Amino acid sequence: MTGQSFSLIPFSETNVPDISIQGKILRQNNVLIIHYMLHGKTEDIFLPSPSINPTRREELWTTTCLEFFLAVKDSPEYWEFNFSPSGDWNIFRMDAYRQIGFKEETLIQHLSFKVQKDIDVFALNAGIDLDPIVRPGQVLEVGIAAIIQSRNGNETYWALHHPGPQADFHSRGSFTIVV
Repeated sequence: MTGQSFSLIPFSETNVPDISIQGKILRQNNVLIIHYMLHGKTEDIFLPSPSINPTRREELWTTTCLEFFLAVKDSPEYWEFNFSPSGDWNIFRMDAYRQIGFKEETLIQHLSFKVQKDIDVFALNAGIDLDPIVRPGQVLEVGIAAIIQSRNGNETYWALHHPGPQADFHSRGSFTIVV
């Protein structure tokens, strides 16, 4: 997969699991392809058990969850995509920063993605058809993030960039990839 590589950094150095999070992102024919790869002591991370019937679910960010945020350049509207290692997912649309007009995005009815777990690697691969929400050719700004919960319950917050004094994945200052 060609495309742009990324690395996520933890918000705080306190209680961070011994892992790294990298990936690649590519937009091709208005399909966004994203690949997350967690390396290291993945056995220390709480990964929700696979769902028998993965579906849209609320509050996936309360445990390990991989996310990305997508915005049309120069527009206040943006979307939050959540992927649980269980296979469950959700997409939210905001009219502007932080839950203004916050609602599930119903124009996309299903997210299909694959997860793979090996001894020291966890991977998630997704391809999302963006046609229902953005026009081909629109310049998009992307923020990529992760909430990682350790087996002892500690949560850490990872992103491309942390522009403020608190972890805030919704800040447009963290939407640093352009596709």
